[in-house]
Amino acid sequence: MTIQLGQTAPDFTAETTAGTIRFHDWAGESWVVLFSHPKDFTPVCTTELGEAARLKPEFERRNAKVIGLSVDPLDRHAGWEADIAETQGAAVNFPMIADQDRKVSELYGMIHPEADPAVTVRTVFVIDPQKKVRLMLTYPPSTGRNFQEVLRVIDSLQLTDRHKVATPVNWQKGERAIIVPSVTDEQAKERFPQGWEAQKPYLRWVDLKDS
Repeated sequence: MTIQLGQTAPDFTAETTAGTIRFHDWAGESWVVLFSHPKDFTPVCTTELGEAARLKPEFERRNAKVIGLSVDPLDRHAGWEADIAETQGAAVNFPMIADQDRKVSELYGMIHPEADPAVTVRTVFVIDPQKKVRLMLTYPPSTGRNFQEVLRVIDSLQLTDRHKVATPVNWQKGERAIIVPSVTDEQAKERFPQGWEAQKPYLRWVDLKDS
Protein backbone atom coordinates (compact mmCIF):
# COMPACT_ATOMS: atom_id res chain seq x y z
CA MET A 1 0.00 0.00 0.00
CA THR A 2 1.21 3.48 -0.89
CA ILE A 3 0.32 6.20 1.59
CA GLN A 4 0.28 9.83 0.49
CA LEU A 5 0.20 13.07 2.43
CA GLY A 6 -3.32 14.14 3.30
CA GLN A 7 -4.75 10.64 3.27
CA THR A 8 -6.38 9.12 6.33
CA ALA A 9 -3.88 7.04 8.28
CA PRO A 10 -4.96 3.39 8.10
CA ASP A 11 -6.52 2.07 11.28
CA PHE A 12 -5.37 -1.21 12.82
CA THR A 13 -5.49 -3.33 15.95
CA ALA A 14 -2.15 -4.39 17.42
CA GLU A 15 -0.46 -5.84 20.47
CA THR A 16 1.79 -3.32 22.20
CA THR A 17 3.79 -3.02 25.38
CA ALA A 18 0.82 -1.04 26.75
CA GLY A 19 -1.72 -3.75 25.81
CA THR A 20 -3.92 -4.25 22.77
CA ILE A 21 -4.83 -1.00 21.01
CA ARG A 22 -7.11 0.10 18.19
CA PHE A 23 -4.92 2.76 16.62
CA HIS A 24 -7.50 5.46 15.89
CA ASP A 25 -9.08 5.03 19.33
CA TRP A 26 -5.67 5.19 21.00
CA ALA A 27 -4.76 8.34 19.04
CA GLY A 28 -7.94 10.11 20.14
CA GLU A 29 -7.74 13.86 19.59
CA SER A 30 -3.93 13.96 19.65
CA TRP A 31 -1.25 14.31 17.05
CA VAL A 32 0.66 11.05 16.65
CA VAL A 33 4.26 10.22 15.77
CA LEU A 34 4.39 6.63 14.53
CA PHE A 35 7.89 5.38 13.83
CA SER A 36 9.35 1.99 12.99
CA HIS A 37 12.73 0.45 13.59
CA PRO A 38 14.31 -2.56 11.86
CA LYS A 39 14.66 -4.92 14.81
CA ASP A 40 15.01 -4.97 18.57
CA PHE A 41 18.51 -4.86 20.05
CA THR A 42 19.89 -2.77 17.21
CA PRO A 43 22.36 0.01 18.06
CA VAL A 44 21.01 3.04 16.21
CA CYS A 45 17.42 2.42 17.27
CA THR A 46 18.53 2.02 20.87
CA THR A 47 19.69 5.65 20.78
CA GLU A 48 16.52 6.77 18.98
CA LEU A 49 14.12 5.24 21.49
CA GLY A 50 16.06 6.78 24.34
CA GLU A 51 15.82 10.20 22.70
CA ALA A 52 12.10 9.82 21.99
CA ALA A 53 11.59 8.94 25.67
CA ARG A 54 13.56 12.00 26.81
CA LEU A 55 11.50 14.23 24.53
CA LYS A 56 8.11 13.01 25.77
CA PRO A 57 7.43 16.32 27.60
CA GLU A 58 8.09 18.21 24.34
CA PHE A 59 5.66 15.99 22.45
CA GLU A 60 3.06 16.38 25.18
CA ARG A 61 3.37 20.18 24.97
CA ARG A 62 2.33 19.81 21.35
CA ASN A 63 -0.56 17.44 22.15
CA ALA A 64 1.36 14.63 20.44
CA LYS A 65 1.66 10.95 21.32
CA VAL A 66 4.57 8.72 20.29
CA ILE A 67 4.29 5.05 19.34
CA GLY A 68 7.04 2.77 18.05
CA LEU A 69 6.93 -0.41 15.99
CA SER A 70 9.13 -3.44 15.48
CA VAL A 71 8.57 -6.82 13.84
CA ASP A 72 9.83 -8.49 17.01
CA PRO A 73 7.55 -9.97 19.74
CA LEU A 74 6.59 -8.38 23.04
CA ASP A 75 9.01 -10.39 25.15
CA ARG A 76 11.94 -9.06 23.13
CA HIS A 77 10.59 -5.53 23.47
CA ALA A 78 10.68 -5.89 27.25
CA GLY A 79 14.30 -7.04 27.28
CA TRP A 80 15.36 -4.31 24.89
CA GLU A 81 13.65 -1.59 26.92
CA ALA A 82 15.80 -2.58 29.89
CA ASP A 83 18.92 -2.10 27.74
CA ILE A 84 17.65 1.28 26.53
CA ALA A 85 17.09 2.50 30.09
CA GLU A 86 20.56 1.31 31.07
CA THR A 87 22.52 2.71 28.13
CA GLN A 88 20.52 5.86 27.28
CA GLY A 89 19.53 7.01 30.74
CA ALA A 90 15.86 7.20 29.76
CA ALA A 91 13.25 4.47 30.10
CA VAL A 92 10.86 3.94 27.18
CA ASN A 93 7.64 5.70 28.18
CA PHE A 94 5.45 5.11 25.13
CA PRO A 95 3.88 2.01 23.55
CA MET A 96 5.86 -0.28 21.27
CA ILE A 97 3.94 -2.30 18.70
CA ALA A 98 4.89 -5.97 18.30
CA ASP A 99 4.26 -6.46 14.58
CA GLN A 100 5.33 -10.09 14.19
CA ASP A 101 2.93 -10.77 11.32
CA ARG A 102 4.05 -7.51 9.67
CA LYS A 103 0.45 -6.43 9.07
CA VAL A 104 1.04 -2.86 10.23
CA SER A 105 4.41 -2.65 8.49
CA GLU A 106 2.86 -3.69 5.19
CA LEU A 107 -0.22 -1.50 5.73
CA TYR A 108 2.06 1.54 6.08
CA GLY A 109 4.64 0.51 3.47
CA MET A 110 7.41 0.07 6.03
CA ILE A 111 8.90 -3.00 4.35
CA HIS A 112 11.37 -1.89 1.69
CA PRO A 113 11.39 -4.20 -1.36
CA GLU A 114 15.18 -4.09 -1.59
CA ALA A 115 15.73 -4.79 2.10
CA ASP A 116 15.45 -7.88 4.26
CA PRO A 117 11.68 -8.63 4.18
CA ALA A 118 11.79 -9.38 7.90
CA VAL A 119 12.79 -5.84 8.89
CA THR A 120 11.32 -2.39 8.49
CA VAL A 121 13.13 0.65 7.21
CA ARG A 122 13.32 3.72 9.48
CA THR A 123 10.03 5.42 8.74
CA VAL A 124 8.30 8.26 10.56
CA PHE A 125 4.67 9.29 10.15
CA VAL A 126 3.16 12.40 11.72
CA ILE A 127 -0.62 12.12 11.89
CA ASP A 128 -2.95 14.94 12.90
CA PRO A 129 -6.02 14.77 15.20
CA GLN A 130 -8.23 14.24 12.14
CA LYS A 131 -6.16 11.09 11.43
CA LYS A 132 -4.63 12.63 8.30
CA VAL A 133 -1.02 11.84 7.40
CA ARG A 134 0.88 15.13 7.46
CA LEU A 135 4.53 14.04 7.28
CA MET A 136 6.40 10.98 6.04
CA LEU A 137 10.14 10.48 6.47
CA THR A 138 12.18 7.44 5.45
CA TYR A 139 15.74 7.02 6.66
CA PRO A 140 18.33 4.44 5.66
CA PRO A 141 19.07 1.80 8.31
CA SER A 142 22.50 3.31 9.01
CA THR A 143 21.27 6.84 9.84
CA GLY A 144 19.62 7.79 13.11
CA ARG A 145 16.56 9.99 12.92
CA ASN A 146 16.50 13.63 14.00
CA PHE A 147 13.64 14.01 16.47
CA GLN A 148 14.25 17.75 16.74
CA GLU A 149 13.22 17.91 13.09
CA VAL A 150 10.05 15.99 13.85
CA LEU A 151 9.21 18.49 16.59
CA ARG A 152 10.00 21.38 14.24
CA VAL A 153 7.62 20.04 11.61
CA ILE A 154 4.84 19.56 14.16
CA ASP A 155 5.36 23.18 15.25
CA SER A 156 5.13 24.28 11.62
CA LEU A 157 2.02 22.21 10.89
CA GLN A 158 0.23 23.46 13.97
CA LEU A 159 1.10 27.08 13.16
CA THR A 160 0.09 26.83 9.51
CA ASP A 161 -3.16 25.10 10.46
CA ARG A 162 -4.08 28.14 12.57
CA HIS A 163 -3.09 30.78 10.03
CA LYS A 164 -2.91 31.17 6.26
CA VAL A 165 0.87 30.97 6.31
CA ALA A 166 3.77 28.73 5.36
CA THR A 167 7.13 28.43 7.09
CA PRO A 168 10.39 29.15 5.23
CA VAL A 169 13.63 27.23 4.99
CA ASN A 170 15.16 26.29 8.36
CA TRP A 171 12.23 27.89 10.20
CA GLN A 172 12.19 27.55 13.97
CA LYS A 173 9.34 28.19 16.39
CA GLY A 174 9.10 31.92 17.11
CA GLU A 175 10.47 33.06 13.78
CA ARG A 176 8.43 34.91 11.17
CA ALA A 177 6.34 33.07 8.60
CA ILE A 178 5.26 33.68 5.00
CA ILE A 179 1.73 34.66 3.97
CA VAL A 180 0.56 32.13 1.39
CA PRO A 181 -0.06 33.42 -2.16
CA SER A 182 -3.75 32.47 -2.07
CA VAL A 183 -4.33 35.25 0.49
CA THR A 184 -4.74 38.63 -1.21
CA ASP A 185 -3.36 41.81 0.29
CA GLU A 186 -6.90 42.87 1.19
CA GLN A 187 -7.51 39.57 2.98
CA ALA A 188 -4.11 39.83 4.63
CA LYS A 189 -5.03 43.21 6.12
CA GLU A 190 -7.89 41.52 7.97
CA ARG A 191 -5.93 38.44 8.98
CA PHE A 192 -2.70 40.19 9.91
CA PRO A 193 -3.49 43.66 11.26
CA GLN A 194 0.06 43.86 12.61
CA GLY A 195 1.22 44.28 9.01
CA TRP A 196 3.88 42.46 7.02
CA GLU A 197 7.02 42.99 4.98
CA ALA A 198 6.70 42.36 1.23
CA GLN A 199 10.05 41.59 -0.41
CA LYS A 200 8.14 40.57 -3.53
CA PRO A 201 4.39 40.46 -4.16
CA TYR A 202 4.56 36.70 -3.57
CA LEU A 203 7.03 36.86 -0.65
CA ARG A 204 5.33 38.52 2.32
CA TRP A 205 6.86 38.05 5.78
CA VAL A 206 4.71 38.25 8.90
CA ASP A 207 5.41 37.96 12.62
CA LEU A 208 2.84 35.92 14.55
CA LYS A 209 2.51 36.14 18.32
CA ASP A 210 1.75 32.41 18.68
CA SER A 211 4.55 31.18 16.43
